[in-house]
Amino acid sequence: MVQDIAPKKLYNEYELKKPKGSDFVAAFSENKVLIIQNKSGMRLPRIQELHAVDATYQYLFRIEEEHYFLYMDFDSLDGEGLDPAAPGSSCPQAVFCKISGLRSQAEKELCFAVYTAYHLYQWYRNNQFCGRCGRRVEPDRTERMLFCRQCGNQIYPKIAPAVIVAVTDGDRILLSKYAGREYKRYALIAGFTEIGETAEETVCREVMEEVGLRVKNIRYYKTQPWGIDSNFLIGYFAQLDGDAAIRIDEKELAAAEWVDRAQLKDMDDGFSLTREMMRAFYEGEV
Repeated sequence: MVQDIAPKKLYNEYELKKPKGSDFVAAFSENKVLIIQNKSGMRLPRIQELHAVDATYQYLFRIEEEHYFLYMDFDSLDGEGLDPAAPGSSCPQAVFCKISGLRSQAEKELCFAVYTAYHLYQWYRNNQFCGRCGRRVEPDRTERMLFCRQCGNQIYPKIAPAVIVAVTDGDRILLSKYAGREYKRYALIAGFTEIGETAEETVCREVMEEVGLRVKNIRYYKTQPWGIDSNFLIGYFAQLDGDAAIRIDEKELAAAEWVDRAQLKDMDDGFSLTREMMRAFYEGEV
């Protein structure tokens, strides 16, 4: 999966660090990220390549000994072209790439770094002001938290738990396609955990809501951070309980069908929890 970058490791502990010219920087414009693309491949730019003397940077994390910072001047990039005064303007190999497109173009380490940075970019950008008193907040100096000096409000990164469910019936598995989304490939049933609900209860509710089926023997499989949507994905396998007739929620799904195990060959893309679960079922691991 995207987070599997061994032997390297992501170190996400917050540190009060000053940026250096050799550090990597994640500069976003909505759903696009600034990328250096040349004959050697794709990578994030280094701070010294941006030539943005007055820019503000926020420390994010490190992968081994490479440190990553977030470009905090959110409104200075339009994601279409590089203004003469904008970061990257003196680096002709710097281009904006859609984050969703990196999945098919970039190395896994770059994708994981960008997804994790994007998760924090959305949090910092969307929480510049206190939701309690309206004053501007500032980063805390000891932990990853935004703090309001006026009222004492503390704001921590948003992490939304969601389930991925592989519903099986003997040698069949339920595959679906989302309605109204850019992603058009087959997926598994998925949904967010609601207030006061366990993840297992979410499994039962989402399967019933989206395809009208009951499930039993719910078994935990694995988790995955999914920074592109600020999600924490929890994978489960569950067996069909009773009637196999599918009744889809057309607001959520464009299609849903039972697929034989043999048809899942080569489904795993090495990137997502969904695809790994399809492979696990194909190979009889679950």
